[in-house]
Amino acid sequence: MTTVYDVPADLLINKVAKDFNENNDKIAAPEWTNLVKTGVHKERKPENVDWWYVRCASILRRVYMDGPVGINSLRTFYGGKKDRGVTPETFRKGSGAIVRGALHQLEDAGYIQKVNAGRIVTSEGKSFLDKTSSEVIKDIPELDKY
Repeated sequence: MTTVYDVPADLLINKVAKDFNENNDKIAAPEWTNLVKTGVHKERKPENVDWWYVRCASILRRVYMDGPVGINSLRTFYGGKKDRGVTPETFRKGSGAIVRGALHQLEDAGYIQKVNAGRIVTSEGKSFLDKTSSEVIKDIPELDKY
C-alpha cells in the first residue's frame, strides 16, 4: 500500500490542495487571505491565489508525518529569515493565525483531532492522504529509475 512517505511532497501537496479547492464544503479560504503575508519574515503576500489550500494540504501532511504536532512547532516550520537591512538576518516564526485557522478547518473536516500532546491525523485523514498518494504514484512515469 502506498503512503505519504512513498511519493514526492510537492506532487502530493498540489494534488491535495486541488482536492480542497474543488470541494469547498470542508476547507474554505477566509476572506482575509488575499490581504495578508504568511509571516513577518516575508515582504509580500503570496503570489499563488490558492495559497490557503496549499498551506492546509502542507499542514495536513506535516501533522501526518510528525504528529502529534503543536501550533508552535508548525509556526517554526513555516518561518524564515527576516531581512533587517545591514543588520544580520534573524529567524522569525510564521503566522500563528494562519496555522490555527488551517488546523481548525482541518479539525472541522474530520482530518485532524486534538490530543494532549498536540494534534494528530484521524483515520479518515490518514485514508484520504494514502488514497491521494496512490493516485499520485500512478501518475509518476517510471518510478524505478531512482
